[in-house]
Amino acid sequence: SGYADQLREFVTDTEPVLQDAIQRGERVLFEGAQGTFLDLDQGTYPFVTSSYPTAGGACIGSGIGPRAIDSVLGVCKAYTTRVGSGPFCTELDNEIGQQIRDQGNEYGTTTGRGRRCGWLDLVALRQSCRINSLSGLVVTRLDVLRNIPELQVCTGYRLNGSVINHLPSDIDDLAAVEPVYETLQGWEEDLQSCRSLEDLPRSTRIYLDFIENYTKTPTAILSIGPEREETIVLRRDLIWSH
Repeated sequence: SGYADQLREFVTDTEPVLQDAIQRGERVLFEGAQGTFLDLDQGTYPFVTSSYPTAGGACIGSGIGPRAIDSVLGVCKAYTTRVGSGPFCTELDNEIGQQIRDQGNEYGTTTGRGRRCGWLDLVALRQSCRINSLSGLVVTRLDVLRNIPELQVCTGYRLNGSVINHLPSDIDDLAAVEPVYETLQGWEEDLQSCRSLEDLPRSTRIYLDFIENYTKTPTAILSIGPEREETIVLRRDLIWSH
């Protein structure tokens, strides 16, 4: 009960507080956890969580309506990772996968268990952009891909002799797909000293352009390292609509 007494003054019915703030024209920021394809409805069921970690979940969890949300940013890595079981068609169970894991320190904070790493799955990313109606992307961990001579990105799934560009809703079909890849040039340069888009190597900018063109979603923010100054804001208009 001692903890309850300490917390009591900070507990309230938040829906009226949020609605009043929106009516006053104040900025309200919602942060989602986990990822789109862990969503109970839109995810890779049964390898999902018990809630709705999509942009629409902000409405469900907060009590505000969808028209109150005027900007949605989607955070993604420059490669793909997965924790635990489930289909992962671009997974790299080889030296490159281990290189990404080590360079990105892709190990569980508590367990120390290595995360599954693979090439960027643009099919999944584009579908996520659509599900969440993203205003812009936040592309993180570009620095982790350093010193990989050729980078592959998945642009389609081969299933039963045909190529599709969406995630099958049937988990067995998703487990059976083969990735269709495009190959892009990598880079050797250390990105962490870059402070603008123009500072990035040409091959890095081509990689970003490819992501934007495929997903039809502009990049709002880049992250090239863990420090605050290693975050590059490209489009402030995509972060706040007014």
